[in-house]
Amino acid sequence: MPGLLRGIARTAVVAGTATAVSNRVSRRQANRWAQQEEQQYAQQQYAQPQYQQPAPAAPDTVSQLKELAELKSQGILTDAEFEAQKAKILAS
Repeated sequence: MPGLLRGIARTAVVAGTATAVSNRVSRRQANRWAQQEEQQYAQQQYAQPQYQQPAPAAPDTVSQLKELAELKSQGILTDAEFEAQKAKILAS
């Protein structure tokens, strides 16, 4: 009978140790997965732009305005003509 009790006790200790180790491994793995999910979520948050800058004016418009300014500075266009042409370019 003492041999039987010793065998039962040994089995209980082994089973208890195995359960404790298994639980610890499961907890560690769950923590790793949670950290990975948090990192992925954070990366997704930073990857999406929060603010988009407005598109710059078309280069054609900018070059046309520069040409007008040069014509005005050379005295070819009057202030009124310059303003009229500028309004026409900006309206298009």
